[in-house]
Amino acid sequence: MKYIERPHYTEKIKPFIDKQIIKVLTGQRRVGKSYLLYQLMDFIKAGNPQANIIFISRELEEFAYLKSDEELMDYLKDKLDPARSNYLFIDEVQEIESFQKAFCSLHAENQCDIYCTGSNAKILSGDLATYLAGRYIEFNIHSLSFNEFLLFHQLDNDFDSLMKYLTYGGMPYLSNIGLHDNLPFEYLRNVYSTILLKDVVARAGIRNVTFLENLVVYLADNIGNLFSAANISKFLKSQRIALSPQLTINYLKALTNAYFIHKVPRAEIGGLKIFEIGEKYYFEDIGLRNTIRGINIKADIHKLMENAVLLHLIACGYRVYVGKTNNHEIDFMADKNGKKIYIQVTLQWVEQETAEREFGNLLAIDDNFPKYVVTLNDPIIGNVYRGIIQYNLLDFLLTDM
Repeated sequence: MKYIERPHYTEKIKPFIDKQIIKVLTGQRRVGKSYLLYQLMDFIKAGNPQANIIFISRELEEFAYLKSDEELMDYLKDKLDPARSNYLFIDEVQEIESFQKAFCSLHAENQCDIYCTGSNAKILSGDLATYLAGRYIEFNIHSLSFNEFLLFHQLDNDFDSLMKYLTYGGMPYLSNIGLHDNLPFEYLRNVYSTILLKDVVARAGIRNVTFLENLVVYLADNIGNLFSAANISKFLKSQRIALSPQLTINYLKALTNAYFIHKVPRAEIGGLKIFEIGEKYYFEDIGLRNTIRGINIKADIHKLMENAVLLHLIACGYRVYVGKTNNHEIDFMADKNGKKIYIQVTLQWVEQETAEREFGNLLAIDDNFPKYVVTLNDPIIGNVYRGIIQYNLLDFLLTDM
């Protein structure tokens, strides 16, 4: 099968091949999890031509009848070969009810090396944690990074390519469609409908689909804005809908469980407190956000920049928060294995005389962790100002933080 390799993920997974631990690839639908399975299968075949590889995709009609753990185990009876090394790959495993019971049995008897993908965090993390705690490892897969976007679309590293990324996003299949006319958004509209109906409405049992769709539009409009009970209530009133804020929170959780949006909580800088009220939401794929709301680069550029920075930090392995200290707010406070960084996103670089005001929130942080300002153009006052490192977005998205 023809594909473009994504070594950022495969190199993390390869060391666990032939280890007695279940490999779980999670992420939003259509971000390329299936193709990562194909890459892993080809890698295994290259090293062991006699390997017995069993592939099941619940999105294919031939496997539609596999709906339970019992049916899965019955199917595998004739497929597992005790004389060879067995490898089981299941795509969209959450479509098989109680799949974790089958995994538990297969793992306990060490019958095969197991790999699976899934598009719902609640089912995967909850059920696997219950039945297979300590016996699986999760790899979260995302839509294309900007670097991968350039590779998939064979584009140069320039401002025009950055604008294409902020317009169309990083869904991998767009490389087969092309970035022209309205074709990308026609594809993305279909992806959005599938995610909403299969991974959100059906999985969470949502009844008020119209309100859910309006809520998604609201999120697309309010990227980078704090979300609270107060503005939830205000939004509900504007829609003339009598739903409780708690139900709205449940809908947000369903969207998050489908990996469609990212919830970024607020955290106290220099402390351990995570605030329960007032978080921000960003989209897993910028192109899907633009499909929902329509694209207006001039009006939305700051929102899209923030979303792109957030996605890059997550792809680099950071846990990300909105930073808060006294009356100051930092766009992103990110942590990876005890390493912290602070990032402020702004549209334009500033002149020397206004730098204190623009960078004041970062300057107020009294620690020695790296601090960055990310903007759309090149720095005016040098690459470093009073310890604050300045990046343009194009370079930032290509930097391994």
